[in-house]
Amino acid sequence: MAQLVLITRDGCCLCQGLEEKLTASAVLFERIDVDSHPQLLTRFDLEVPVLLLRQGEAEAVLPRVSPRLSPPQLRAWLEQQGAL
Repeated sequence: MAQLVLITRDGCCLCQGLEEKLTASAVLFERIDVDSHPQLLTRFDLEVPVLLLRQGEAEAVLPRVSPRLSPPQLRAWLEQQGAL
């Protein structure tokens, strides 16, 4: 089963908005603070928020999410991406 991961940063308004919409959409996800993981910080420092789709050892970075999506639109978008 695929796992959705939100790479985020404390104090980032875009990160907070996406996290709130994921929660409102009843989407299960793991939240990782980019500043707590040196490898992720090197990879995604200025790109947060980032959504990853993990399945076993495989990992895919999902396209950037528009902050204008409503929670239902976000859920539909995630379904189109194969994340749900």
